[in-house]
Amino acid sequence: MMESESQPLQDPTATAAPGEPAAGGGATPAVVPGKEFTRTCKGLVVVLIGGYVLLQLLPSSLNYLAIIPSKTIPYVWTVLTAGYIEQVLPGAIGSSLGLLFCGKDIEPVWGRKEFLKFIILVNSICGVLAFCFAIGLYYVTGKESFLVTPLSGFHGCLAGFLVALKQLLPNLELPMCFFWKIKAKWMPFFVVCFSSIMAFIVPDSINFLPTLVSGMYVSWLYLRYFQRNPLTGLKGDPSDDFSFPSLFPAAMRPVTDPVANLFDKMLCARSRPSEVALPVSDPTKASRRRERGERVLEERLSADHAGDAEAPAHGHGTAED
Repeated sequence: MMESESQPLQDPTATAAPGEPAAGGGATPAVVPGKEFTRTCKGLVVVLIGGYVLLQLLPSSLNYLAIIPSKTIPYVWTVLTAGYIEQVLPGAIGSSLGLLFCGKDIEPVWGRKEFLKFIILVNSICGVLAFCFAIGLYYVTGKESFLVTPLSGFHGCLAGFLVALKQLLPNLELPMCFFWKIKAKWMPFFVVCFSSIMAFIVPDSINFLPTLVSGMYVSWLYLRYFQRNPLTGLKGDPSDDFSFPSLFPAAMRPVTDPVANLFDKMLCARSRPSEVALPVSDPTKASRRRERGERVLEERLSADHAGDAEAPAHGHGTAED
């Protein structure tokens, strides 16, 4: 089986609408689900499985690789390494499968460099936030367990992948069990709700909740405001389909709309006007509109140039008469 290359995906069966340029004529390619696991994802799976095996062979290495809030100040590098260390076998298997199946859809669109950049960024920020959250819980509850419990795992990045799939393939159906599937655009909200419920049922699972939530919203902030969109070439994704309220059901808009406005005021105001993406929901339509606008502009310039060339000739002929 050949390896999947990190190239933008295009649906070979897609055809252009009448009067519009074909996909191969400069229009933004349509995103379609990947079919093969990428080499990058397979390499990262080796890292995740290797981290789990290392803990089994050298249990003391957990003190130097996972975030232990009481020891993080001297071992500051753990906020960078904790995201790649799985402490239990089900976690290592689940993270590996999630990485393979999400990565095969995301990496071919973004490219290997952007894919790795996203993973490093989300894992690092999740590590910092997990440390801060554990310290906060200790001061609020007074329980020393929050200071000595090792925090690690790839689940923060997996939550970020779900947000990326919502952006790229919102109608992709993801299997939840043998007979039930859920569309990618609803997966982030489902994961937050399920994790919150489990935190009350299984108290130990509350350690995973901050990383999941922070991974989800850190990735949304990055994709919404900072990533150079590989499909449009513009910075961020201001479409309504990827707004903050779109992460929640419509009934929650009275609560989510003010939060979205706050994000826009804080982050959009710092962006240079030339770098802010056009407010469209479909990058393919935006590309086609730009191409049509460029053709109209060229035709007008050509007509103006032809008119300017005819005017002197007409004036010279009148002088001779």
